[in-house]
Amino acid sequence: MACFVVPAAEALITTAVTLVVEKKFPDKAPLQAPRRLSKLLWGGSALLAFEHLWHGEIQPFYPFLTAAQDPESSQVMIHEMSTVGVGMACMVTLAWAASLIFLKVRKPLSSHATVNHSKGA
Repeated sequence: MACFVVPAAEALITTAVTLVVEKKFPDKAPLQAPRRLSKLLWGGSALLAFEHLWHGEIQPFYPFLTAAQDPESSQVMIHEMSTVGVGMACMVTLAWAASLIFLKVRKPLSSHATVNHSKGA
């Protein structure tokens, strides 16, 4: 119903914080890691929103979410957002953090692989 709203809200927050930090500290290196998280969240949210649109759960007029039309459906929607939406946002964030850890661990290992083993003359 509206599970995509939670990752979209996290994407909005991470994008805004990244832009503010980059504006405040323009001389620092660009913040690639938070941008990657924002892209993951925006992409997943867009895909989920399209899926909900495809199934008729989103409409182009108010109220945009069909579950917001009556109180019983709204309670189900809030429950889905608080369980499925939060779970998806947490999983994307954890996958992003795991990728950062993997890249951090892999980087020192790759520097050892570039040692030049030339034969003596």
